[in-house]
Amino acid sequence: MASFKPTKVQFLPKLGENVTEDTLYWKNYKSPVQIKEFGAITKIDFSPLPPHNYAVTASTRIHVYGLHSQEPIRSFTRFRDTAYGGSFRGDGKLLVAGSEEGLIRLFDISGRVALRQFTGHSKAVHMTSFLSDGFRVVSGSDDLTCRVWDVPSAVELSSITEHTDYIRALAPSKLNPDLFVTGSYDHTVKVFDMRSGSSVMTMQHGHPVECVLLYPSEALLVSTGGRYVKIWDLLKGGQELVSLKNHHKTVTCACLSSVGNKLLTGSLDRHVKVYNSSYKVVHNFDCDASILSMAVAPDDEVVAVGMTNGVLSVRHRKHKKDKETLTSRRRRGPSYRVFVKGKNFVPRQDDFLVSKPVKQYLRKYDKQLKSFEVSKALDTALQTWTRTSKPEVTVAVIIELNRRGTLKNALLLNYWLGRFCVLFFRHIFDPRFSRPLLMVGDIVLDLYQQVLHQSPVVERQLQRLMEVLGREAELQQELLQVLGILDTLFASPTPRKEVAALAALPVDQGPQLQAA
Repeated sequence: MASFKPTKVQFLPKLGENVTEDTLYWKNYKSPVQIKEFGAITKIDFSPLPPHNYAVTASTRIHVYGLHSQEPIRSFTRFRDTAYGGSFRGDGKLLVAGSEEGLIRLFDISGRVALRQFTGHSKAVHMTSFLSDGFRVVSGSDDLTCRVWDVPSAVELSSITEHTDYIRALAPSKLNPDLFVTGSYDHTVKVFDMRSGSSVMTMQHGHPVECVLLYPSEALLVSTGGRYVKIWDLLKGGQELVSLKNHHKTVTCACLSSVGNKLLTGSLDRHVKVYNSSYKVVHNFDCDASILSMAVAPDDEVVAVGMTNGVLSVRHRKHKKDKETLTSRRRRGPSYRVFVKGKNFVPRQDDFLVSKPVKQYLRKYDKQLKSFEVSKALDTALQTWTRTSKPEVTVAVIIELNRRGTLKNALLLNYWLGRFCVLFFRHIFDPRFSRPLLMVGDIVLDLYQQVLHQSPVVERQLQRLMEVLGREAELQQELLQVLGILDTLFASPTPRKEVAALAALPVDQGPQLQAA
């Protein structure tokens, strides 16, 4: 029998046929930091200027994060419905976003209130972006139109109606302020020129287009849709150069790195693939859920990925200086004699014991109330464990917010309606909590009566809330009637004859009367 010789396994990556410099470059990222958002993350956009903060659009909010922060440094929550397409201007001072209600809002990055509001779309606006001059905004909507808006006057400049299905992809030109590219679910990619007012080029992608992307030279165009990633040569009239099919599910997003213009694509198959200049996959990032959005910082320091489960995955590049600093700070651990030191020590009779004061730690909601974060304090108090095990804590936080006069604002800024309804239905008949809960119930009905019919879930909850409030009001009315009857009985005077007879009795007959 021939002897079997196992092959030698190489664990350290070296340059070769399968491992290239591009592979080693993209392997040099730390483990991802996971940040939980309020809903599926539909758009991530980095500010073009340092310090390269990035805006994350999820649910009804847009959060702005720093490169190394895990808490948002700025939040925009003035959306009544789902927000889409938060994008920075070229100077990083303005932010534009669309919404499910068809409105486009323009924000100053240092403020909270919208500076401009563009109205004209009849359906959801999924894509918004600034043109390269910074004074115009282009938007793509589900009403099959693409519109251009003037920022100073908030006036619509033009409306393009060449697509026949939803517009879900948009890429403005950085070299020409009058050019932009759109992609639609009608399987087409169009290049529009504002000077002519119509499309100058049309490409057939063959699948619903999810993302379009222009290379810095703007000679090449990338479109993604279905399982395909296609590269088009605009200098040759939109000729297809490459068609890539490396993903197993729909490719939802694409972006370019600043070093070497490497192409990155994200898909519903939970993979991020990195392509070299020959459009071969040189690296792959795995994620925990399907990918909806992705962006790379202008200096390649951060790769941010947004997923359908509302998790933001952030990867930072490793640096040699960081490794050297960690190595220099590494100290030798304590020896065994340090742990056994004082093991057999016995105090003397004349020793004086000095007691160390016990530090009092505040609860999370107390810290948030102390720092005037009323919305977060209410959100913490309405968490499942607190409202079920300690409902008195939740009610106490509500009373404190009402005392400060910030209860209404806290209710407006929280995604808490379902949790509050559970608390309300469980403890409304508890005499300890009925009065503050009835007060909050009235406020909730006043706040949400205008949007009652927009969601069937909210409508059912609010209808049940109104029924419980009505029953409680009727019960209190009946109790007040009973209380009035009892007050009348207790206040009725004792008959005078009995009072006179009791007053005429001798003193020594008092005990006999009591005995009788």
